[in-house]
Amino acid sequence: MRIFKNLNKSPAGVVVAGIVVATCGVAAMPLATHAAPAHGIAIYGEPALPQGFDHLPYANPDAPQGGTIRLAEPGGFDSLKPWVLKGNAAWGVGVHVTESLMMRSIDEPFTLYGLLAESIETAPDRSWVEFTLRPEARFSDGTPVTVEDVMWSYETLGTQGHPRYLSAWSRVASMEQTGPRSVQFTFTEPDRELPLLMGLRPILKKAQWEGQDFSASSLEPPIGSGAYVIDEVDPGRSISFRRDPDYWGKDLPLMAGVNNFDTIRYDYFGDANAMFEAFKAGEVNVWRELSAQRWATEYGFPLAARGDVVKSEIPNERPSGIVGLVMNSRNPIFDDWRVRQALIEMFNFRFINQTLNGGADPRITSYFSNSVLGMGYGPASGKVAELLAPFAEDLPPGTIEGYSLPEGSERAMDRAAIRRALALMEEAGWTVQDGRLKNAAGQPFEFEILLNQNGSAMRSGSEVQQIVNIYVEALRPLGITPRVTTLDSAQYVERTNNYQFDMTWYERGLSLSPGTEQRLYWGSDGVDTPGSRNWMGMNSPAADAMIDAMIAAETTEDFTAAVKALDRVLTAGRHVIPVSFSPISRLAHAADLKYPDRQPIYGDWPGFLPEVWWQEAN
Repeated sequence: MRIFKNLNKSPAGVVVAGIVVATCGVAAMPLATHAAPAHGIAIYGEPALPQGFDHLPYANPDAPQGGTIRLAEPGGFDSLKPWVLKGNAAWGVGVHVTESLMMRSIDEPFTLYGLLAESIETAPDRSWVEFTLRPEARFSDGTPVTVEDVMWSYETLGTQGHPRYLSAWSRVASMEQTGPRSVQFTFTEPDRELPLLMGLRPILKKAQWEGQDFSASSLEPPIGSGAYVIDEVDPGRSISFRRDPDYWGKDLPLMAGVNNFDTIRYDYFGDANAMFEAFKAGEVNVWRELSAQRWATEYGFPLAARGDVVKSEIPNERPSGIVGLVMNSRNPIFDDWRVRQALIEMFNFRFINQTLNGGADPRITSYFSNSVLGMGYGPASGKVAELLAPFAEDLPPGTIEGYSLPEGSERAMDRAAIRRALALMEEAGWTVQDGRLKNAAGQPFEFEILLNQNGSAMRSGSEVQQIVNIYVEALRPLGITPRVTTLDSAQYVERTNNYQFDMTWYERGLSLSPGTEQRLYWGSDGVDTPGSRNWMGMNSPAADAMIDAMIAAETTEDFTAAVKALDRVLTAGRHVIPVSFSPISRLAHAADLKYPDRQPIYGDWPGFLPEVWWQEAN
């Protein structure tokens, strides 16, 4: 049966809303020229690994199997269903229990290789994609993974699942079974990225969930096709996964040296401090250290001193992303690039980084810095300049000419920065009057800095508070005294979802294969739509055009130029006061836990830990 989005099912040949719905998938196949079925697909060019490869380059096919790894997570959980909006799902279910048609290699920008699917076929313009299932693919209960399961999973996730699945599903014009083990998706328009996104959807067992309200939260252990099954659950406190000895895919080359532990356990703790104390006591095996200063000074506890805990640094080549204080341009006082630049000038990164971090980590210089997609220094040239030229008159200074952040001072008070900031504020209509910064009407320059008491994924609440405290003091010579408001997570999420803030802490991780998600991050549609990730309220025709050019690009050269141009628009837009980033991941771990000598370009990224680690016998 062919299924059309938002259409009712119909007998063959019946016209529904002007579209013929066919029950014979082969007869209804589009007339577009077929490419040959392939073992993998890359966003650009060809997959790096050839047909018949024997293992992923960052996996050790000789790794011993067995043992247990214990990991830590903050907070708690009340659901085992990570595919819906309701409930707080336990981490790991969607990683270890279920699988998708394709599997991503984290040693390439965006390349997938067949997992549940033995092959992928797509049109030259990528207006459709077809997957063919492996005949041996099985769920953990021994039943085969069928096309029916695939089609049910896609439609159910797209209509009842978490909103993150809606965007891709809304661009599916039709879905049909084209053979005993094949399913084809035809898109509303050609899209280079969409075939890859469709290959990454989790495949669930239809018989387990059919007839239920799929959108409801649940503690029912899901049946998946992955290498692990759920073993023990203590809701809110711990969950463990047991390796399935009958896992259907254990002999796939893709799985050589992957999924080596017999048991993976996640324990939940109230906060980061409790997690770290559990690690020091040996109750947790791995700790990701986010502070370079603590990495250098706080690893003399007994387990580390006697060598039972070791420190490893994992490099990466992925973009830095953007981390720092974001200014909400929906507030009129931030709707002037000169004001935003003045506030950037007053953030003395050099002093803050040295004081809180020992100066160990470099500053984020652009959204895609630390990667081949970064904008670089100096004037734009070549295709980047060509893309930006139509918008030249409306772009902030520095977008085309080149932009860099102020160097800062070793002293708390950066007098040169204060002079530059005062001059910019005066140009924007703000002057110091009676010790306060005011406009011509006598209205003071006032704003609120909103913080989450629990911190963020990359910074603890106390570290963010320290950064803000130093910044608030630095603003006093300018006649500005911001209000600082700290909220619990629920209140914070409510306010940020509705953009009810002036300035707040902001983190956006970016990959080497940015795509349509960039519209959610910085697209103009997010200015008025609640819940987008465009917290700065960026409304830039240039940014929208660069995202469109990036998505439409058919060559690596065009794609890279579009991202570099977007990076210039974002960075010179001066919406975020960036802080430091780490080009390495700092992992402290039990000495008997090992990982391959060859690490992927994404470094410590989903698919690395615990997937390709192993435990050596004592």
